[in-house]
Amino acid sequence: MTLPHGLTQRPLTLVDAAAVTAIMAAEELRNTGEVAIEEADVVADWQRPSFDIASRTVGVLDGDRLVGYAELSGRDRAHAAVDPTHHGRGIGTFLARWLQDRALRLGSTEVGMPVPQGSPGDRLLTALGFHVRWTSWVLTLPAGRVLTPQPLPAGYTLREATAADYREVWTVVEDAFLEWARRERHPFEDFAAQVMGRPGFEPWNVRVAVGPDGEVVGAVVVFLAGETGYVDKVAVREDRRGLGLARALLTDAFSHARAHGASRSELSTDSRTGALGLYEKVGMEVTSVWLNRAIAVPTDAHTPAR
Repeated sequence: MTLPHGLTQRPLTLVDAAAVTAIMAAEELRNTGEVAIEEADVVADWQRPSFDIASRTVGVLDGDRLVGYAELSGRDRAHAAVDPTHHGRGIGTFLARWLQDRALRLGSTEVGMPVPQGSPGDRLLTALGFHVRWTSWVLTLPAGRVLTPQPLPAGYTLREATAADYREVWTVVEDAFLEWARRERHPFEDFAAQVMGRPGFEPWNVRVAVGPDGEVVGAVVVFLAGETGYVDKVAVREDRRGLGLARALLTDAFSHARAHGASRSELSTDSRTGALGLYEKVGMEVTSVWLNRAIAVPTDAHTPAR
């Protein structure tokens, strides 16, 4: 697992978040025609108490310039990017192998990452033997799309979450996501770092559906990224589904994002959730397709990756 001649590697630190964001943005622009990543996204993920930046990241440098990076953000969940001006130098292959080695050391049996369908990263991972675990879609609510208010059942209300609600929000979100995600429960402290501790967080970013009993039964997390309102999370408690709460929360989130300057809204979902139809029903359209590609981790640390 060696780098091409003239390149070096080192662990990353929080100071590198801006440079990593720039690389990811350059790849997004090249692959999808637009940029969605923000430095706040990287900082929010890396500042999680459970995430050790030094042992879970690697940067590839050409001189003093960062030209590629990878991170093992979860037990089997990774991200990587290479500056498009440095494609074809073997950096992506090095990063894929580094991730397999790091996953092995942490006891994982598989490691995977999202790549735009048909992109250079998708083709590289295919050549390296990565298979498709699931398909993801980025959906957009176009600018000017009419928002039809969604009725709520009697006794239910939507409002801005307060600090006293945040643990209930975390519980609703984690319970819902763990119905299909193959992972351990994320601790509240990680949720707090990614949401309330995200740079630029404002109280309106978390909205809740409250039942007649006063309990939080649904929640949505929406951030403003430039002129885009990005819905990061939406969930409804299992025993309150089928009441139209998810559609009401989404429409409410879109409306508040517009009120704070967004001209359009976005979110992503994948084939594990079965929620694609819900988002299309509220007027969203698929704008890009991503594949989560994964590979089994070699059982011998010295076994070369394909």
